[in-house]
Amino acid sequence: MPRLARVSSLTRNARAVMSTGLGIAIAMVVMNVGSYGLTMLAARMLGPGEYGVLAASMNLLLVIGVGALGLQATGARRISAHPESVAQIEAEILRISWRVAWGLGLSLLLLAPVVNRVLKLDNLALSFLIAVAAVPLTVAGGYFGILQGERRWLPLGVVYMASGVPRLVIGVALMAWNPSAFIAFLAVVLGSLVPVALGWWILRGSRGAGEGSDSHSGAAVLREMVHNSQALLAFFALSNVDVIVARNTLDGHEAGLYAGGLILAKMLTFLPQFVVVVAFPAMATAGERTRALTRSLFAVSGLGLLCTGAVAIASPLVLSLVGGQEFAEIQGELWIFALLGTMLALLHLVVYSVLARQGQRSSYVVWAALAVLVAGGLTAESVEGLLTWVMLVIGSLLTLLVAVSYYLVRKPVVTPVESDALV
Repeated sequence: MPRLARVSSLTRNARAVMSTGLGIAIAMVVMNVGSYGLTMLAARMLGPGEYGVLAASMNLLLVIGVGALGLQATGARRISAHPESVAQIEAEILRISWRVAWGLGLSLLLLAPVVNRVLKLDNLALSFLIAVAAVPLTVAGGYFGILQGERRWLPLGVVYMASGVPRLVIGVALMAWNPSAFIAFLAVVLGSLVPVALGWWILRGSRGAGEGSDSHSGAAVLREMVHNSQALLAFFALSNVDVIVARNTLDGHEAGLYAGGLILAKMLTFLPQFVVVVAFPAMATAGERTRALTRSLFAVSGLGLLCTGAVAIASPLVLSLVGGQEFAEIQGELWIFALLGTMLALLHLVVYSVLARQGQRSSYVVWAALAVLVAGGLTAESVEGLLTWVMLVIGSLLTLLVAVSYYLVRKPVVTPVESDALV
């Protein structure tokens, strides 16, 4: 086969793969490799003390990002359910994305001294940088939701990859020049501009007017976005508050060790994220919810337990991925961190099943678990003690929510699409 023909064939095959659910899975893996590749390299290049500062900042950014995820879920659901109103929904999603982004960024600027004190960053400039990062992070969520709702899988996959790879490349270059938490986080900010620019370029130009509806007004979209965001905020606050607790109850070295173990936990939390993307539409359909939830739970559990076993067998190799010998004190606990990540991945799936049926009450239980985790965590005196308490709280919550979810999906509450009512 001529060389140009082979290149053309490979290009067509690559496009075909990227236009499917498998392509989204690959794109999200690349995104996570880029995102967590930066954290792994930062742990090695910065050491426990400085990396603990970066980890606290990154975990706060994950919590801040629930606004972006709420926008994405809202845009994807509405566009998928009402393709005839895509122009109106897209315009409202983008308008609200920018307004929420600027509002959140300005609020965090005002709260920068509080953030600096609570996270014990000892770097007010880094607190200001967190506020700056919130703006492109939130806007990107709007672009993700529009592309996902329109089922434009290839562009969505490209934007997903652009969310992780640039920050890794920029981060390596900047930390080689100046290895500090501030410089590493600056790379995150610069990298987050890339998906926004790509999203704008992909969606540039005007659309036909299409059909309009009061149910897609700015107020209606904002209400749903707030509903989705608070549920996701409960999950992300719960899954990230432990690093903040560690910085307030353990000394700087032990807090850094705990943050190093969380690199592995977070990798396993988001490794099966593509399962949520694939299962979400089925979980939103009354007749498919039970089967979709069961299959998804088995898929995430199987992948997580396989990875946990691999970590237990190859802990010296895994240690080199989470910071090297400076973190050798937690080598024996790495498999526990991996198991924690699997439990958080399962909890993540269950929370999205709640969003699929537009339920609210389950999120209140997550908020209660957050309070319990913080109260007990502040009494911990070691990495092992804090890790044991976090595992106990997350495991109890997961068991309760899975039981409640199965009870509710067997008696689904049908929500009128026309009114976009929230149950």
